[in-house]
Amino acid sequence: MASGPQAALLPDGRRLHLNHGPIDLVIEAFGAEREVAHAYEQAVERFSDILETLVAELPELRRPVEHMPPVFAGPIARRMATAVWQHRGVHVTPMAAVAGAVADEMLAALTAGRWLDRAYVNDGGDIALYLAPGADFEVGLAARPERAGLDGSFTVTARMPVRGVATSGQGGRSLSLGIADAVTVLAADAAAADVAATLIANAVDLDHPAIERRPARALDPDSDLGHLPVTLAVGALDEEAVMTALTGGEAAARSMLSASLIFGAVLALNGRFRVVGEDLARALPAAA
Repeated sequence: MASGPQAALLPDGRRLHLNHGPIDLVIEAFGAEREVAHAYEQAVERFSDILETLVAELPELRRPVEHMPPVFAGPIARRMATAVWQHRGVHVTPMAAVAGAVADEMLAALTAGRWLDRAYVNDGGDIALYLAPGADFEVGLAARPERAGLDGSFTVTARMPVRGVATSGQGGRSLSLGIADAVTVLAADAAAADVAATLIANAVDLDHPAIERRPARALDPDSDLGHLPVTLAVGALDEEAVMTALTGGEAAARSMLSASLIFGAVLALNGRFRVVGEDLARALPAAA
């Protein structure tokens, strides 16, 4: 079995797939064929040491942010620290921004010196976007994750301050303190969206006998959440409980929106949802 960084075009011949351990990226660039080819070469070269440089600083990356900004050597670790420092005061570690920060770093490598129309780096659902002047991306939004299909879409234009999309919730790739099915956030970059989605998903919560929890370390000895109780399963919840949990998450999202840390968010739980941000609300008529 291959253990080092792997790179290959996907069967469609348009998208680049990069994989190394837990990092799994899908990249697509749009533009002249020669420019796209060079962009992919740059991405492959940059990817060669991504994992090992993160692992070198992993113990510190798992420490909660406290009173002083954390200092790191690696560029991705620095991106992570910058993103989470904006949320100091709650339990958060730089690991809350790792997927988004990797996507941002790879997008920077992909686009450096290249003439592209559009590009994205998708790191397991945390997405960094590049848009040349006049370009746009349509982002699908699922406010009801238990149902197939999309509830709407949101067009990100080059003139908007949005270059990152991230989704978090219990049952996803990472452990969650909350019970949200999904929280999708739009922000200035993918690292900022990643940590915001994590914290908003944590805030979609309440005490209820139908919620099963265990200390994070009992599930993953290396978890940066330590002994905090994470959600294992969510049983039947009545309407009042669902609304209470969503209200907590909405309050967190609105606070971030007021502080200009996010552009908008969609929160979903048990077929109910909240939309934060006027532009997102207009883009989701089914959720309004």
